[in-house]
Amino acid sequence: MAVAGSAWVPGEPGAPSAVLARRLDAIGTGAYVVDAQGRIIAVNAVAERLLDRSAAALLGRDAHDLLHRDSGGRPMPRAQCRMRQAFHAGRPAHVEADYFARGDGSLLPISWLIAPYEAGGDETATLVLFHAVDRPRKDGTRPDPSAQPLTELERLALLAEATTRLTSTLDAEETLRRLVTLVVPRLAEWAVIDLITERDEVWRTVVVHGEGETLVHHDDLQGPMPPLPEDSPMPLSRALRGVASAVAAPETYQREPDSGIALEQRRLFEATGMHSAAIAPIRSAREVLGALTLGRAGQSQAFTPADLPLIEDIARRAGIALDNARLYQRQRKVAETMQNHLLPQMPRVPGLEMTVRYLPAPNASQVGGDWYDAFRLSDGATALAIGDVVGHDLEAAAGMAQVRNMLRAYAWSQQEPPSRIVERLDEAIMYITDVTMATVILSRVEETADGHWRLSWTNAGHPPPLLISHDGLARYLTDGHGILLGTGLGRRRPDATVLLPPGSTLVLYTDGLIEEPGHTLDEGLDRLRRHAAALAHRPLASFTDQLLRRVRPADNDDDVALLTLRTPARPSTGQAPPTTRR
Repeated sequence: MAVAGSAWVPGEPGAPSAVLARRLDAIGTGAYVVDAQGRIIAVNAVAERLLDRSAAALLGRDAHDLLHRDSGGRPMPRAQCRMRQAFHAGRPAHVEADYFARGDGSLLPISWLIAPYEAGGDETATLVLFHAVDRPRKDGTRPDPSAQPLTELERLALLAEATTRLTSTLDAEETLRRLVTLVVPRLAEWAVIDLITERDEVWRTVVVHGEGETLVHHDDLQGPMPPLPEDSPMPLSRALRGVASAVAAPETYQREPDSGIALEQRRLFEATGMHSAAIAPIRSAREVLGALTLGRAGQSQAFTPADLPLIEDIARRAGIALDNARLYQRQRKVAETMQNHLLPQMPRVPGLEMTVRYLPAPNASQVGGDWYDAFRLSDGATALAIGDVVGHDLEAAAGMAQVRNMLRAYAWSQQEPPSRIVERLDEAIMYITDVTMATVILSRVEETADGHWRLSWTNAGHPPPLLISHDGLARYLTDGHGILLGTGLGRRRPDATVLLPPGSTLVLYTDGLIEEPGHTLDEGLDRLRRHAAALAHRPLASFTDQLLRRVRPADNDDDVALLTLRTPARPSTGQAPPTTRR
């Protein structure tokens, strides 16, 4: 971004300020963008002309200090500046009577509107739109948005806000919620959204009424709609077919209904008291997804055909966002099904409790490279494994499945210590899989002759297991640690063994549980240890759920696999289990 002292030359084709300026030039009114510190990072030609300042004189400067003045020409106190208040709150705001300082020292009476803006990259930005006014309003009040038509400035700002808000989520329900809050009460008192399902059925998904600042949902008016007629000339039917937008009134549907949808529209007008409605298709690049109906009641002005282009633009943006959300959710569903088949069910082991949890990466497709496993061995012991293949996508999941299945086969067929089995896996992984890097803990749990439980394990580059006694003493099992899989170094791997105290809890986990940006790994390990100790008295399922909720960082960007095991509160007094089982 261009800031004071930057080497970028304003107007240079490759400069970020120039790229943004070209976008702003299409707006047609004074416009500039500020960064998270309030510094101007882009300005259009209209703003340069109105302010009598060149882009070079504006870029990198604090917009408030440079431009904002009170009616006497004095610098506007920051505590009294409504623009700065809205800027710091990250919300849209509009003022009809204000002043900017021009380059020649004169005051420019303006009306302004600001809104959050997607400028590219990860940083927050804010768009400021303004135009000169002949005479500011004395009372500083804003007209009722639904009672008077929007100014051109407000229309442009609304579209900018719609683009930013609707395209920044991949959740279909959240997209619809944001769409409603954009248009009610700014454009209408009522918002109705009819969507076409994947089975080509029409469903009245949203009916919302704005009562002051409160949005009231009318569930009684929502639900399935009659079939969509193929050739009905009525406004909603045409919109649902993607033919055209239209303005409608109660009289439109007073004639003999030509379809069940027309009859439902008559009932809608009667139930809501709307005297005017604007109906526009909601469409994506591939298909018509539904229709948006905005309704006005009371003393609000009736919609006219001149209002339709704005509503069509908003509905089109909503259609693109909704289509993206639907595609994303389908992808997540497919991946979720795949993940459920990849991750195994836990075996029943007399005397032991086991619980597992898997949470996907928040921005991934519900599938990843973290995995767990537990299965009975040919000698009667129980194998526990947890690992992590680099990545959280379908490729990582495929690699995870290869590693897990190979480990199962080696562990079942080779009655050897965990270290020898992992060595064999490491020798093969580079030649018969596409996995470049992975970590794993392989352990075996078996009951001793005196009724206690013994854990033997080896660790290939994975975070260490955590053992918590019944009394809440927690310690990491750091022995048996070696390098991760896939290095090709061929080093011998160590084993470690420990007796598990009665009533103790063993925690195997992947690094997504403890890693947090800006914090060290030791901090994450300490957080896990403290919470595990505090939860030691909980039943195992509650222990596992609470541990995941408390320890997983809020800004986690990785998937998490978690396996917990608890031994009996008292040693078994019976005979030791047979040495061979299925």
